[in-house]
Amino acid sequence: MKHYLTIALTALLLTGCGKDKKENNEIETEPVVALAFETKEYKATSSLPCKEHCPKVAIEVTEATGPQPTADSINKKIFNTVREIIYYGEKPYDATNYDELTASFIQSYEELKKEFPKEMLGWEGTIAATVTHRTDSLLNITLNHFTYTGGAHGYAGTRSLLFDPKTGHALAYRDIFNDVKSFTDYAEKSFRKKFKIEAMQSINSTGFMFENETFVLPNAIFFQEDGLLLYYNTYEVSSYAEGAKELLLPYKEIEQYLKVK
Repeated sequence: MKHYLTIALTALLLTGCGKDKKENNEIETEPVVALAFETKEYKATSSLPCKEHCPKVAIEVTEATGPQPTADSINKKIFNTVREIIYYGEKPYDATNYDELTASFIQSYEELKKEFPKEMLGWEGTIAATVTHRTDSLLNITLNHFTYTGGAHGYAGTRSLLFDPKTGHALAYRDIFNDVKSFTDYAEKSFRKKFKIEAMQSINSTGFMFENETFVLPNAIFFQEDGLLLYYNTYEVSSYAEGAKELLLPYKEIEQYLKVK
């Protein structure tokens, strides 16, 4: 009888251990949620009567989903950048989401329209934010935008947001280049060559408007299939009439400067 009891207890213990081991394995092999993106659209128009040149705001953004806080960090950076573009007045609106942002823009229009009913033309604010480059170490989101809130013409521009896809942290130049100064020196030589500015001449000698006559990297840098694009938006180093300026540097020529690609 004792012999059978010992066998039963042993079998029970083995079953329990096997169950615990199976449960542990299930925990260890849970699938990792990958970072993904989906497009969201937000639009608004005025409720005031309008026959032509009617105001409108349309925001199309790529929204990150997946692991936190990575996705949330990316989405917050995108929203804050959009908020810096779509506004009227001395500072951006205190909006906390896209619906509030579009409503605030239209509200600003309506307030001025009621005050100056014959002088107001239709405002416009459009933004399209998309993922344009993605690797294991780098995420590049491009924002193309246009705004018009009166005056002779509107303003079109392009912004670049660079992220670490593992953490969602925005990348600065020091995170991208091994030596920012050395890369800047190389970029200046390439810029002078493209725009035919002699080495001994001022960087502004042909009409550019670099502050303090000192070459600097642009606010927008894009990682493309064929190289790194340095993009100077209108007014950054040139007039509205001159438009934006671009400098494409092939990866094979700048490999030594890059931390990520």
